[in-house]
Amino acid sequence: MELAHSLLLNEEAYNQLGEFQKAEFIFEWLQFLEKLLPADIRENQKKLVEQLTSLLNNSPGPPTRRLVAKNLAVLYSTGDTFSVYQTIDKCNELIRSKDDSPSYLPTKLAAVVCLGYLYKKLGRILGNSFTDTVGNVLKAMKNAESQGRYEIMLSLQNILNGLGAAAIPCHRDIYKAARSCLTDRSMAVRCAAAKCLLELQNEAVFMWSTDLDSVVTLCFKSFEGSNYDVRLAVSKLLGTVLARALTSKQITASTRHNFRRISLEEVMELLGTGFLRGSCGFLRASGDMLKGTSSVSRDVRVGVTQAYVVFVSTLGAQWLERNFSAFLSHILDLVSQSHPKAIQSQMDAIGCRRCVSFILRATVGGLLGEKAQIAAAKEICQAIWKLKKVVDAAISDSNLETRISTTDVTASQHVLVCALQELGSLIQGLGTTAGPLLQDSSTGVLEAVISVILHPSISVRLTAAWCLRCIAVALPSYVSLLLDRCIERLSALKTSPEAITGYSFAVAALLGAVKYCPLGIPHGKGKVIMTVAEDLLCSASQNSRISLQRTQAGWLLISALMTLGPAVVQHHLPRMLLLWKCIFPSSPKDLEIEKTRGDSFTWQVTLEGRAGALCAIKSFVSHCAGLLTDEVVQRLLPPLPSAVDLLTQLSSIYKSYGNSLKTPSTVYRHKLYELLAVLPPKTYEGMYFLTKRNALKITWYVLQLLLLLGNSIAGGSLEYDPYSVYEKVAKGDSVPKPLPPVLSVISAATRLFGVMFSHVAESHRLQVLEQLLNSIKQTKGSRQQIVHLNVVSAFSISLKHLANCKGNLGPEEVRRSALTLVMGALESNNPLLRCAAAECLARLAQVVSDSAFTAGLAQVSFDKLKSARDVVSRTGHSLALGCLYRYLGGIGSTQHLNACVGILYTLSQDSTSPDVQAWALHSLSLVVDLAGPLYHVHVEPTLSLVLMLLLTVPPAYAEVHQSLGRCLNALITTLGPELQGSSTSVSALRTSCLLGCAVMQDNPDCLVQAQAISCLQQLHMFAPRHVNLSSLVSCLCVNLCSSYLLLRRAVVACLRQLVQREAAEVSEYAVALVKESREDFTPGNEFCAVQRSAHRPLFLADVNIREIGLEGALLGLLDKELDQRLCQDIKEILTHMLTSMAVEKLSFWLKLCKDVLAASADTTQEEEAAKADDASVLTSDHDERFHPFSNPRWSTRVFAAECVCKIISQCENAGSAHFDITLAQERKQRDSRDDFLVLHLADLIRMAFMAATDHSDQLRLSGLQTLQIVVRKFAAVPEPEFPGHVILEQYQANVGAALRPAFAPETPPDVTAKACQVCSAWIASGVVSDLNDLRRVHQLLVSSLIKVQAGKEAQSQQYNESTSTMEILAVLKAWAEVSVTVSLCNYKAETKFRRGMRLNVTSSAGGLLDLVQADLGTLSKLWLAALQDFALLTLPSEYASQLPTEGGTFYTAETIENARPHYYNSWALILYATALWLTSTGFIVVDPDEGLTNLSRPVTPTTMCQDSSTRPLVKSPEDVNTDRFHLLLGISVEFLCSPRSDAAMENIIACLHALQALFDVPWPRSKIGGDQLGVELLNVLHRLILTRESPDIQLAALEVVQLILFAAQEHVKEKRRSAEEKETLPEFGEGKDTGGLVPGKSLVFATLELCVCILVRQLPQLNPKLTCSPAVQSGKHLLLSEDGSRLVAAALVILSDVPAICSPEGMPISVLPTILYLIIGVLKETAVKLQDGQLPLTVAASLQALKGLLSSPMARAEKSRTAWTDLLRSALVTVLDCWDQIDGLLQERDEVSLLTAITVFVMSASPEVTTIECLQKRCIEKFKITLDSKDPLVQYKCYQLLHSIFQLPNKTVSYPYIHSLAPSIVRKLQETEKAKPENAAELQVIQEGIKVITALTATAEEEHRAHLVACLLPLLISFLLDENALVSATNSAKNLHEFALQNLMQIGPQYSSVFKKLMASSPTMKARLESAVKGNQESMKVKTAKHAKNPGKSSSIQLKTSFL
Repeated sequence: MELAHSLLLNEEAYNQLGEFQKAEFIFEWLQFLEKLLPADIRENQKKLVEQLTSLLNNSPGPPTRRLVAKNLAVLYSTGDTFSVYQTIDKCNELIRSKDDSPSYLPTKLAAVVCLGYLYKKLGRILGNSFTDTVGNVLKAMKNAESQGRYEIMLSLQNILNGLGAAAIPCHRDIYKAARSCLTDRSMAVRCAAAKCLLELQNEAVFMWSTDLDSVVTLCFKSFEGSNYDVRLAVSKLLGTVLARALTSKQITASTRHNFRRISLEEVMELLGTGFLRGSCGFLRASGDMLKGTSSVSRDVRVGVTQAYVVFVSTLGAQWLERNFSAFLSHILDLVSQSHPKAIQSQMDAIGCRRCVSFILRATVGGLLGEKAQIAAAKEICQAIWKLKKVVDAAISDSNLETRISTTDVTASQHVLVCALQELGSLIQGLGTTAGPLLQDSSTGVLEAVISVILHPSISVRLTAAWCLRCIAVALPSYVSLLLDRCIERLSALKTSPEAITGYSFAVAALLGAVKYCPLGIPHGKGKVIMTVAEDLLCSASQNSRISLQRTQAGWLLISALMTLGPAVVQHHLPRMLLLWKCIFPSSPKDLEIEKTRGDSFTWQVTLEGRAGALCAIKSFVSHCAGLLTDEVVQRLLPPLPSAVDLLTQLSSIYKSYGNSLKTPSTVYRHKLYELLAVLPPKTYEGMYFLTKRNALKITWYVLQLLLLLGNSIAGGSLEYDPYSVYEKVAKGDSVPKPLPPVLSVISAATRLFGVMFSHVAESHRLQVLEQLLNSIKQTKGSRQQIVHLNVVSAFSISLKHLANCKGNLGPEEVRRSALTLVMGALESNNPLLRCAAAECLARLAQVVSDSAFTAGLAQVSFDKLKSARDVVSRTGHSLALGCLYRYLGGIGSTQHLNACVGILYTLSQDSTSPDVQAWALHSLSLVVDLAGPLYHVHVEPTLSLVLMLLLTVPPAYAEVHQSLGRCLNALITTLGPELQGSSTSVSALRTSCLLGCAVMQDNPDCLVQAQAISCLQQLHMFAPRHVNLSSLVSCLCVNLCSSYLLLRRAVVACLRQLVQREAAEVSEYAVALVKESREDFTPGNEFCAVQRSAHRPLFLADVNIREIGLEGALLGLLDKELDQRLCQDIKEILTHMLTSMAVEKLSFWLKLCKDVLAASADTTQEEEAAKADDASVLTSDHDERFHPFSNPRWSTRVFAAECVCKIISQCENAGSAHFDITLAQERKQRDSRDDFLVLHLADLIRMAFMAATDHSDQLRLSGLQTLQIVVRKFAAVPEPEFPGHVILEQYQANVGAALRPAFAPETPPDVTAKACQVCSAWIASGVVSDLNDLRRVHQLLVSSLIKVQAGKEAQSQQYNESTSTMEILAVLKAWAEVSVTVSLCNYKAETKFRRGMRLNVTSSAGGLLDLVQADLGTLSKLWLAALQDFALLTLPSEYASQLPTEGGTFYTAETIENARPHYYNSWALILYATALWLTSTGFIVVDPDEGLTNLSRPVTPTTMCQDSSTRPLVKSPEDVNTDRFHLLLGISVEFLCSPRSDAAMENIIACLHALQALFDVPWPRSKIGGDQLGVELLNVLHRLILTRESPDIQLAALEVVQLILFAAQEHVKEKRRSAEEKETLPEFGEGKDTGGLVPGKSLVFATLELCVCILVRQLPQLNPKLTCSPAVQSGKHLLLSEDGSRLVAAALVILSDVPAICSPEGMPISVLPTILYLIIGVLKETAVKLQDGQLPLTVAASLQALKGLLSSPMARAEKSRTAWTDLLRSALVTVLDCWDQIDGLLQERDEVSLLTAITVFVMSASPEVTTIECLQKRCIEKFKITLDSKDPLVQYKCYQLLHSIFQLPNKTVSYPYIHSLAPSIVRKLQETEKAKPENAAELQVIQEGIKVITALTATAEEEHRAHLVACLLPLLISFLLDENALVSATNSAKNLHEFALQNLMQIGPQYSSVFKKLMASSPTMKARLESAVKGNQESMKVKTAKHAKNPGKSSSIQLKTSFL
């Protein structure tokens, strides 16, 4: 195929190919040429024209001829046109040819297509030649068959498009030809003719002026017998022509006709005529209507319905707004009494109503923005009021008996049904934005709907109830209100049958709405409804006139009540089961007695009641599966046998009492079958009524129903089954559409047969099947087909059940009967029956599961296919083969596969029958899909076959192309990732796949295009490099706004896949494509209702992509799209794009979101346009360019707000500059392309504000969430222009204004709860420093707190009680956060906790403390009450009986499950705040009213289950404190024991911080100090550390451990102190005598376990077992992370505290070795040199811990001294050994750290540890080595440490060091005389050395001191410089000079005698000193002062902690 990629056709390569390869080669070349052509081709034009025209004679297939034509047209338009006339003449000659053979046909068609494209592209350039061409083409059409007519019509469309107004001379001729084609028998020709006429009407004025009536009539005729595509194309033509007629300007003079402009009424009249009378002539229609025989065909009515939609869509939303009133009255009039024949039967009426509803939904629902929809809803309301008045007048005029038959009343019913449905749908779509509409008293929406609940027509009453349900779903705040109102009216109007049914429907519908309202309804409503229902059922028999209505209403209410779920139903279950038991006779005998009594009416009531009871139980089983325990099932079952027995009696009752029982008995059967199908068969398997005989009996009755006739074209409607009013609506429906009882009972019987057949004994199955076969034989004609279809469907379901439960069908005879049943259907004339039979056959093979049986079935089909020539047999058996593969996952034998594929190949090429081709190809696609790897050998031939058919099958055969698409998709899936290969064969396969996709993309059928996109998507997944992304994105953008849902779905699914990997590329390609060319962007078969379809179908998408990118176009599509699945996919695409690109294109994304949020529904730009002429609609072009999103819906705005939150999250991951304004501005100045979030803060606040103050509650929630995120993320960003202030401060007014509406009384609780979170975040953020400003937001929280204090009783009765729990807890949590912030700011000792909660310290903390303090008393009680509730709710289920019966403080017993999540969401912060409050009071303050039985005080844990009489009246403060302490501790431990995997980290940290706060004061510590509780707590914390990796959690846990240890230390000290007082002096602490620690009981053991866990996790080398493994190299040092270092340091601090709680005897044996090992291990592993010379944090901590151990009193206690000394010596040896272990690593290890450790030992341990000679020697040796170090920093440190040792008071320790090391120091200092210091570090070393000697001199004994001074003075004098040297000396030398002089001045007076003696003995020294003193006295004073101020500014090393 690569050879085809050249400008000219490679004829040499072409001629070597076979026939079929030539076609592929040509197509590939033409495709390549199409991409190349705009290039310069002048040199090759002649040759190219020759090659292209010669192809016309080669019988090209449809896709090829289209490409030839396109290329020729582009060739002439870009090159010379000199030979174009020759080409046109050649085409005309080919068309005129007399050759009518089929082989010549493609050539003629190619010439026709070629002419069309030439004229389309070149247009008027071709002069007048078009008249001959058009004449020639039209002449050819007279003899053409359907393919020819199809191509001619499309070609004429192209000619008209290219010529425009120039083609006027031919318009009439073309019009005549197209007219005849519009009613052609071929549907494809009709479509083409409609397209041609649509093009014609652009210039042919007569079509929408003088000939308008005939065009309209013609379109109506075209609808007759049409299919979907025809209706779409013709309705587009009809709608567009009528819109053009209405909006056209005054006709030009050239038409010379007296033309009157048509009015809207006339246009509507024309469409109405078609809708009501169809396509027949008006006079004839009137005659027929008089006779009562006229019936408009459904095709015509549906087509006209679609035309209405096109008409309105073409005129646009503004036109609809202005003319809505007239439009609505006309549309509703279609189903009014003015046209009785349109609604003469119920079926007709339902059909018309559905059409009217569709028109209203598509226009009002699809075109109008929210504001216009509200206006439309008001208009509909007015219509309802008008009709209501008519009904009222009719009712009041007549007496009670006659009123139902009044014509006006029945006439209004269908209009009301349509109006109410649309009103409900409108309000449901508007959601909470419809709030103002319902509050508007002048409209009275609710009153209007409720007023028609009493309408005499049941369908109106039901629709009114449904409308109320829609209102309730949209506005949950109205549910309770409407329920109360309806229940009250139901109780008040008990005697009116209309009121009983109407209001019971309304209550049932409202109950059905509750599951869509997250806030629910008050629990008590269920009780009220149950009481009303019982009352209705009990009083039914009192008044025979209304007993039927009362019975129905009672059971309907109970059924609807079940939808509220187990929480509500469990309270009413016993009463319901009692009613269920009573409704049926208790024995067969009672049933017999019942039969003998009563009349037709009583049986009607009985059947209605029993059907209702069955429905209630079905509803119970469906919605309350959780309550279906064995006990309940046992109570449900007893009435079922009599229910089944009644079924057997129905026919005799029906015969006795006549026709009136027909519907009730059908409904009864339906409900019984539904219940039996829904009950798990296992539940009634053992029941006596389901014996083998009775099972068979039920099956017989089911069979009778299967043999009923069903009308397949029936439409569903609400009045057929009132019980559907509370059920969930089927997907895609706006209203439930239950089928008529006769049909629904058949489908219920079919489902039940499927369940029951598998439970019938195998011996009886044969009888059942034979009965079925006989019944089918006895029926004839079309009736037989319907019966057969019912039977096959039911049997198929039974086989499905058998397969699922791995059941067996039975013996051979059963199989044979089953086979007979199915095989007969496989050759039926009804295609639906053939499909069902093929499916059934395959399921049969699956159940039998015998390879011989399956092979036999396949063989039967093979034989049949080989011999049969009729279409029916061939289609049925070919599908059977595919289905066999589908259900058996591919049949094992390859031979079998070969035979199957061979036969299907043959059938696929049967060009005489497109049906056979389509079925065979579909079957082949199933085989390909399921044969898997076995199919690989067939891939190549199959792909060739598919490609050949794609290139040759005419486009009119859409089904064949769709099947080919399925095959290609299956083949690509089979090849899978192999498509990436580079071998020749794979490359050829890949090219073929791409070629197939290209052919399908050009197909006019939208389903084929969708499949092409799906195939390309698959290819892109498997071989992304080989799919041209640019052209794929182009194709996707073109079809993005297609009117075909399936095509849009394919586009969006493909985009979703592409943007996951290549979001940026997809976005760039989309914009680039639109910029490149507008023309290429125009799709060919777009159905968008706009004028000039050839130019404007994608105007919207085109402009949008050009201006706001693909992202903006997708957002626009999301706003207009109604399909939920598609909306979800679009959201996913946008989320992927946002994730990939939001940071790079920040301004773009934020502007998109801002445009959507800012285009509020309240803004209006239409006032001026309203005054303008209708025509302005099509001429004005002002709207889109400046308002990319006009009135987006609330759901789109919510998504935009969510996007803003995601953008912030993406920026957070991208870097800190997004949240640092100084850095952002700097980087922006450096590169203006950079963009940062902080620079858009004003926009973020504005967007959050707009969303938070909207009418839509969902948008308010999103807005508040955005605001909260903005506050949290930007709170700490400083304002660079005003130091000390933060950037958010300037927006406090916006924040306050956004929050205020959320605290209004009418606001829903979820919004208020969210606002509370934002309030607390704002106050806690510390943004506002001014107390007055802060008070505004604080006041909002105070108002909420007052509401909380009012208690449960004062809560609104609008929503479920759990919502008040949610709101109260949100308020308490918000206060808790504020309180925590304040406490942390003011409680300086606890600043260490800030990090975990990420709360900022505010400057206004003092004032804020006062604000909080005022309410703290109230808050503390409420917090404790909430924690009390939480503690109760976390009790395991076995303690449920101990819970308070009336519920807790903030929840009720009934709503306990709903309340639980709210407590889980807020307890942690409340716990922390309570702990801080108790800590701040020190557990000392107790309320004066504590202990009194006061309602506002929560029940304390110890009293919660006691009776009030047994409670003590007053509790001591100690008891109150103990209760509180145990409550807080219990909650914490319970949570920390096993935090759920999804537990938020904030909760765990808050809980740990609460424990810290709790143990921070002495009293709680005293409770755990000597208690086993401490050990348990440590075990809990140990588990937490093991399961949570977060360093924050682990650090917080360690701080709690430290406090527990501190508590234990206090306890031990206290015991020792009291023992000392009593003088008993026993030893306290763990491990007495033996030192044994008992795991699980020992606090020390638990502490060590926890510390080891932390240390080993951070430093695995510490584990002796691990150090042997190769994974851990002990010599290699690990630099720990900052968090790791902090964790290790914290663990070491804890370790050093452990000895304090051990006994002196036990400590050294059990614990000390471990502690020393760990401390020295950490020192050894982390003592690494750092760059700045600082000690690592871990080293500092280990030295500190070591010092703590060495100086422990136990080390010196008599009992433990010896053991301690031995262990400490060993430890010192270990430290010394560290030095010698690895010489190679010496440079890496930090000598300073080890030296410091030795110094700690020398100074802190008792002398006997370190004064052993061998140890002392080694220590001194280390100092000597270090003194000789080349590193000045190390020397300096060594001098410092020696300084400390030399000054030790214990001479036995210090003297050996002085004797050994002092001479070395002096010697080193003397050497300095020769080599002066060169830098500050060296200078520091010398200075430190001098200090050491000076100190040594001071501490030396008197007799040696003179000698030392004599050494020191010469040294110092040697550092002095003379006057000349001083000038040129370095800084270091000068500093040394000054330092020496200063020291001399101090030492001289101190040791004057020695000084004088030395001066006298050395004149040179004296002279040097004198000159220095004299010469520099002044300057020295200044420098000395300076030096004293800032000593050692050079790189000194200072330890943060003194270890010595």
